[in-house]
Amino acid sequence: MSADNKFASTSLEEIDQIHASLRQGFKSGKLKSIAYRKVQILQLGYLLQDNVRRFKDAFAVDLGRPALESAFLELDSTIGDCKVAYDRVEKWAKTEKAPFNLNFFAFGPVVRNEPKGVVPNISPFNYPVWTAIGPIIGAIAAGNCVVLKPSELSANVSGLIAELVPKYMDPDAMRVVMGGIAETTKLLELPWDHILYTGGGRVARIISAAAAKTLSPITLELGGKSPVVIDPKCDLTTAARRILWGKAVNAGQTCIAPDYVLVPRDFEEKFVDALKAAHAEFYPKGALNSSDISTIISAGHFSRIKGLLDKTEGEIVFGGETDESRKFIAPTVVKGVKETDSLMSEELFGPILPVMPVENVDAAIEYINKKDHPLSLYVFSQDAAFKSKVFDNTQSGSAIANDVIIHGGADGLPFGGTGPSGSGYHHGKYSFDEFTHLRASLDSPSWIDKILGSRYPPYTSKKENFLTKNLGVRLPARPSPSQLNVHAKS
Repeated sequence: MSADNKFASTSLEEIDQIHASLRQGFKSGKLKSIAYRKVQILQLGYLLQDNVRRFKDAFAVDLGRPALESAFLELDSTIGDCKVAYDRVEKWAKTEKAPFNLNFFAFGPVVRNEPKGVVPNISPFNYPVWTAIGPIIGAIAAGNCVVLKPSELSANVSGLIAELVPKYMDPDAMRVVMGGIAETTKLLELPWDHILYTGGGRVARIISAAAAKTLSPITLELGGKSPVVIDPKCDLTTAARRILWGKAVNAGQTCIAPDYVLVPRDFEEKFVDALKAAHAEFYPKGALNSSDISTIISAGHFSRIKGLLDKTEGEIVFGGETDESRKFIAPTVVKGVKETDSLMSEELFGPILPVMPVENVDAAIEYINKKDHPLSLYVFSQDAAFKSKVFDNTQSGSAIANDVIIHGGADGLPFGGTGPSGSGYHHGKYSFDEFTHLRASLDSPSWIDKILGSRYPPYTSKKENFLTKNLGVRLPARPSPSQLNVHAKS
């Protein structure tokens, strides 16, 4: 299958022009209109819906991705996000009253939900529609102008986005910048009102340093090694099917894919046997003969993943087949993996699942806490106490029980990491909030000076006593010694 989308880099001079043009578009005030924002949101939805077949073809070329995966993981959910924003933007954008406070109610304090301005979204190759268009639905709903910088690695999908955006979107509101390192570097030399970057930690440090020079605020979504903790009393068949699917879908190139499994040592073989059964169900003719497996994005990524697999000291249970000419790596499970193994050295971002045996759940928690906070943490258990123990004693971007990956599209949930796995949130209302300036506002009537006139010089002890008596805070009773001791022990 081929795609006819051409990837042509944007000139550095044009990037300056795009920046200036969007500044003028924002200053025009047209984005203040909720009706205008809704039109642009709806156009984004139709940009995808009208071209579903072309996007599926482009995904197939860039990622070897089956059509069902493209529809389920990206296209349908992103169109759905457009509908959610279209339906809710009036509510999201409404000015909000501050909580009632006796000292300030007369001022009419409110919070105005206002756009930040012009915002770029620098997105990756692995989900080139969901990461490029998904977050900026909220940015447009909030009234911002947007620059899309899609990945040069997913050249066909990115080229299709670049072709379609001018046909569907107002150029005063959205533009596309194509290219690689040089074009991204040029973008980051300019001042922005908020930057969203999705990708890896190494590049995130470069982008954060560049953003600091212009004092541009930034949101980072960075991934990491997302662990799975197995309770031997889990629904094992369901757990194995979902974990293997989450590792194999999009060839493991998912920032919230289950990266590795922590399983009690005496349950490892039973768990691995369940994964074997799931693999036989998914790929009855074998992985090499399946049309339901995506490929690795580039030769460089293929070599990196294969290199980690070649160096493992664990035992390959199934999979392990590779084909460099197709950039193909079969879904692979490796058991008996140790902490020092090559597969535990970095985020895999490929279809390889290391299974690391541990003594018990406490050992699993201890291992997780020694590492960077992951973007997602998964637990498979039917026991509420087991789930709570893992979630209450770890930190991660999300805490998910008995499924993987699909929480990224769940309506009403934020998507974001913590610490090295990212900062800030997006998806739905959280994208709107991320690109919204909360502007404090109040209107002070003249008669307030009958009460607050004591704030003016000349200052006297009488005025100070009056203000303290009428505006001072009255704290609850001081904690008792017994309460302090309990707190200190806990």
